[in-house]
Amino acid sequence: MAVPSLRRKMGGMSSRIAIIDGHPDPDPDRFVHALAVEYKRGAETAGHEVRSIEIATLDFPVLRSRQGWTDEPPVAAIADAQQTIAWANHVAIFYPLWLGDVPALLKAFLEQVMRPGFAIREGARPGQMGLLKGRSAQIVVTMGMPAFFYRFFYGAHSVKSLERNILKLVGIAPVRHTIIGSVEASPEQREAWLEEMTGLGMGAV
Repeated sequence: MAVPSLRRKMGGMSSRIAIIDGHPDPDPDRFVHALAVEYKRGAETAGHEVRSIEIATLDFPVLRSRQGWTDEPPVAAIADAQQTIAWANHVAIFYPLWLGDVPALLKAFLEQVMRPGFAIREGARPGQMGLLKGRSAQIVVTMGMPAFFYRFFYGAHSVKSLERNILKLVGIAPVRHTIIGSVEASPEQREAWLEEMTGLGMGAV
């Protein structure tokens, strides 16, 4: 009976959520994995449907040409990820900041997934290219530097680039951000961040 009660508090809304765990390292001790797990836990507790994509476990090649992007069919792992994203009405992307940007494997995954005919309408005018409209997104990024320093000194560059140049390009909006800085924090602080992820998952729409 707890789940219906939670859903009433949220206005009776439920979502189909695709969680993309973008950490390239499959080591379960990576904090990004724990954040994604807690987000999923919160979402399922609130009655949302959830499917997860863990890029560290996927087998797919790096795109090396425009022809590969436009003409070659996606491999099975990418086709399955496309089905999950097409099914969802909310996408949550988790990743660690590496060299000031998304990890290369996550970028390679997004290049493979966001293909013409699935995510992009080729030849359309700017603002009309996106084929994934009707979906919202949540970005969660971890980093060693303090979050305020990343926001104000670096302008949250990778987050804004992911939002503007990929997610909004394919029609996904609105996009919300959670930046977790100084990630090598105390166990108490990490527990607080995990609880925050549970709450974000419960309220995902």
